[in-house]
Amino acid sequence: PGCAAAPGTRDFPVTTRIRGGPDTYQAGGGFGSWVIDLTNTTARPCTGIHPVVVLVDERRKLTPEQSRLEFYDGAGPRPRPVRWEATDQDELVGAFDDGFPGFTVAPGRTVSVRVRLAITSDAVRNEVTANAAVVQRRGDDGDWVGQSDDYRFTIAADRDPPTDPDPERETADGDPEPETGTGTSTGTGTSTTNPATPREDRLPAVEELAATGTPTLPAALAAALLLTGAVALFLVRGRR
Repeated sequence: PGCAAAPGTRDFPVTTRIRGGPDTYQAGGGFGSWVIDLTNTTARPCTGIHPVVVLVDERRKLTPEQSRLEFYDGAGPRPRPVRWEATDQDELVGAFDDGFPGFTVAPGRTVSVRVRLAITSDAVRNEVTANAAVVQRRGDDGDWVGQSDDYRFTIAADRDPPTDPDPERETADGDPEPETGTGTSTGTGTSTTNPATPREDRLPAVEELAATGTPTLPAALAAALLLTGAVALFLVRGRR
């Protein structure tokens, strides 16, 4: 079933909030942990819920290889990786997928998704804004059902972007150090997850966002790329 908002309202049915993240990430340092809270404001369960994180860096220098994002699905101790897609506007877009069937949020309840992020040592000093859209997958279709607030952080590094890149310059090691273990709580008290067997199909692409109501993802794009820049573009425009 769809996770529709109450009749007569344009609010998203899943209230989404990012909390608990550090203000600064050291390039080449360990993971920093944060939480995405997903609150179901409707009277029915919301299933197949997939957060989609968008990173927009001020210098447009952050690459998919320099940002390692992982999330915990609540079903086991190991995190799942998030694969980044770079848009033509140099944003990074990553869906919580990796064969994951999605989170289930009971009516009036909150699922707190633990996330961890690390930046590799070859990243430059930068200011970054993170935002999370939320998509509900329904078969080969999907609805855009939530959007978070902004989470801003700084990448602390010893390097600035080179003005005249030297192709002979040795590249710094790109692997971050292990997690320090001082992350944010997983929020298990109010969280529930979908125990269903992971599906092999991928999150459908987001091609267009409707001006009113809940935007629907076209079924024809279900087998295409993980995402397009449409979500990122909307989130960026919303900040301007």
